[in-house]
Amino acid sequence: MNRALAISALALCAAAATAAEPAADLGKGQTIASQVCAACHGADGNSPTPVNPKLAGQIPEYLRKQMRNFKPEDGKKAARDNPVMMGMVTGLSSDDTRNVAEYFGRQKLKGGAAQGRDTAALGQKLYRGGDMGRGLPACAACHGPNGSGVPVQYPRLSGQYMEYTEAQLKAFRSGQRANDLNGMMRAIAAKMSDAEIRAVSDYIAGLH
Repeated sequence: MNRALAISALALCAAAATAAEPAADLGKGQTIASQVCAACHGADGNSPTPVNPKLAGQIPEYLRKQMRNFKPEDGKKAARDNPVMMGMVTGLSSDDTRNVAEYFGRQKLKGGAAQGRDTAALGQKLYRGGDMGRGLPACAACHGPNGSGVPVQYPRLSGQYMEYTEAQLKAFRSGQRANDLNGMMRAIAAKMSDAEIRAVSDYIAGLH
């Protein structure tokens, strides 16, 4: 199955699953955001610090997956190892995660800006064209030319803090983060140097 058909199939499955669920309660989602998430991510999902990601405008299905991955399941360690986030999401039910993910997804993202012209130029080249000689695919192929992502499958990247994106790419490269589908991000990040990771992260920060 090619990538386009795979994404279409996932989207159809997600749509069917969503249709079977009750509608998200945005009021309850806002309450959870204010009481549980705001200190690190901002009440509207625009994090006040680069250490923590911006959640505003993120694809809700992606946020829900991350919250599930922070929780240990069936006696196994969490797919995404982060003691702080595990503590935050452990008490959230499936309805809670749906409500807060939908709330954040509907908030307006406050975009950022690239910090260096030379860095952003290299980042743009990699983001839009990759490096086929090294088997390094363009970020835009999965995350979209404007970084808006693909619902269910790939997250929104545009406007994210450079420092956060850089840290996650390095975590994928080292294997510290391993909750990516079929090891896709680990395989990509393994081919990138520190300079390339920083450059593409800088470009993403200013992408709108």
